[in-house]
Amino acid sequence: MAKKKQDTVFDPISLTCGHIYCYMCACSAASVNVVDGLKTADPSEKCPLCREVCVYKGSVHLDELSILLKRSCREYWEERRKTDRAGRLQQAKEYWDHRCRSFTGI
Repeated sequence: MAKKKQDTVFDPISLTCGHIYCYMCACSAASVNVVDGLKTADPSEKCPLCREVCVYKGSVHLDELSILLKRSCREYWEERRKTDRAGRLQQAKEYWDHRCRSFTGI
């Protein structure tokens, strides 16, 4: 998970311990790719704040909070949407490049 401070979450999810993170930050903390998603996180992975284990598989997207933040922070939201999309595309490209190399034996 990135160490820089963010005041507003983007694409918020709630872990089963109740802590809220950006989806990409949670994937990073759980050591999973966004393509695979949080449901594939190892049960031993811990919440970065409370250190509780097995908090990723039962996580939920906070769609209503996401809509509220989008309406309240339009400029911030648009900028984060662009950077988040670029990050997701990069991870997807790396994921499929790796899969293709594994499949072809390269």
